[in-house]
Amino acid sequence: MSNAQIDTFKLPVMLTALRLPSFQKHWQEIAEQADKEAWPAARFLAVLAEYEMAERETRRIQRHFNESKLLGGKTLATYQFEAVPSLPKAHIEALAGGDWIERGGNLIAIGNSGTGKTHILCAIGHALIEAGYRVLYSRTGDLVQKLQIARQELALENALAKLDKFDLIILDDITYAHKDQAETSVLFELIARRYEYKSIAIAANQPFSAWDQIFPDKAMTIAAIDRLVHHATILEMNAESFRRRAASDNQKAYANAPATTSVKSKPEEITDQDTTK
Repeated sequence: MSNAQIDTFKLPVMLTALRLPSFQKHWQEIAEQADKEAWPAARFLAVLAEYEMAERETRRIQRHFNESKLLGGKTLATYQFEAVPSLPKAHIEALAGGDWIERGGNLIAIGNSGTGKTHILCAIGHALIEAGYRVLYSRTGDLVQKLQIARQELALENALAKLDKFDLIILDDITYAHKDQAETSVLFELIARRYEYKSIAIAANQPFSAWDQIFPDKAMTIAAIDRLVHHATILEMNAESFRRRAASDNQKAYANAPATTSVKSKPEEITDQDTTK
């Protein structure tokens, strides 16, 4: 093709057709720099390609964050590792790398309420998305309800197939969900389908010995736990509740406040019913 045949005025249209938005956004600025510094054509093209790849990755990460439904603000940087001595930061950072995802492994965080189980699983989920994995967060009860509706509409296989696209599904509050036999069945099908194939992360306030409240059928309880723990990393997270400790600190601050200090309201006391994830 001769230079006479190339119409540079058509370049924006061609770049749009080729779906190269970063090329279109930056080419004029980079071209001016290239002309000024006498770059070879290969360097000019390489710089534009780097812009395109970097901005594509940014868009991918944002798109996957949006679809993940992960809770915002719950990252490794905001987790109080010093409050849970049984949870080494280095171990969690290694899990955030995702090697266990490649093996179809699972992750189970077990401990009393308020120790940040949801936080740590969401933080790992955020890191995994940045590493290129696809993650979905859901309360166990919400996801089970959706699968049960799909079964009633004879669309359960299609619903499960859509979940297959996620490398990791985070099931929160699994021991809070008391299910009937039909709902228990779809939860077990999800666990069985992903066994040694795709990963599941679970936050549970109760030890495995109490999981008969989730799966009322004893044989199904054993089978579900067996599949979950076979290739699992188990995080024991028993410590003082973050929220209870924060409330206690607030109450002490109120009690120690000078009489002249204006305090709008006394902090409410935390009861055993209060929980923090």
